[in-house]
Amino acid sequence: MTSEAPTTLVVTHRYSVAAERVFDAFLDVTIAPRFLFATQAGEMIQAELDPRVGGRFVFVDRRPGMGDVRHVGEYLEIDRPRRLAFSFGVPQFDPGMTTVRIDIRPDGEGCELTLTHEGVPPDYAERSTDGWRRILAGLEPALEGVKAAGWRQTGTHHG
Repeated sequence: MTSEAPTTLVVTHRYSVAAERVFDAFLDVTIAPRFLFATQAGEMIQAELDPRVGGRFVFVDRRPGMGDVRHVGEYLEIDRPRRLAFSFGVPQFDPGMTTVRIDIRPDGEGCELTLTHEGVPPDYAERSTDGWRRILAGLEPALEGVKAAGWRQTGTHHG
């Protein structure tokens, strides 16, 4: 790693579904593993979420040639359906923690999500930006997969 100051990344994505559905996807243990930190070649082998301020999450994606990649964090702010903030780290690559803020605003019949990732080491900026773009692009198909399986939004999984 370089000694350059950490950077802030901003990624925006528009969805054709309501802000509540997009927000809820990040905190629902049946939906989040379908897109959050999942890779196409990998297999999500662990997804634990305690969706309340102070609660923690762990996602482990088993990736060919890399082994198990652990993504961890703690929920800092949960303001449905406007904002979700959490600490975030991938301990095997960097012992430090960063901060991710997700802001969602209604936009017509859908919504626009802006993800801000603060404290990213410069060496990881490009791959982190690409990773967040893939994650956000995978959210709506993950919702469709759950909808096809008969998922119903209940809202009972929020603290």
